[in-house]
Amino acid sequence: MPKKPEKMLELYQYEECPYCKAVRTKLTDLGITYIIHNTPREREERDEVQKVSGQKFVPVLVDPNTDTMIADDDEKANEYLEKQYG
Repeated sequence: MPKKPEKMLELYQYEECPYCKAVRTKLTDLGITYIIHNTPREREERDEVQKVSGQKFVPVLVDPNTDTMIADDDEKANEYLEKQYG
């Protein structure tokens, strides 16, 4: 039985990004409800992403349950989700 996070995870992403889609799919497969922060397609305009992660690439996964932030690496994010909540 997968364990559910107490606090909601957050995903900084934009809809057409294939790396973001991979993380959204993993979250959905694990039955995790999460908060989406839609970011501008233009990397230069992603100020909120930079504040959170120190860089402007997406996806950025934030897990307040474990104080984990994974930036710009869908495979690492999905491995983390599987290990933590799978």
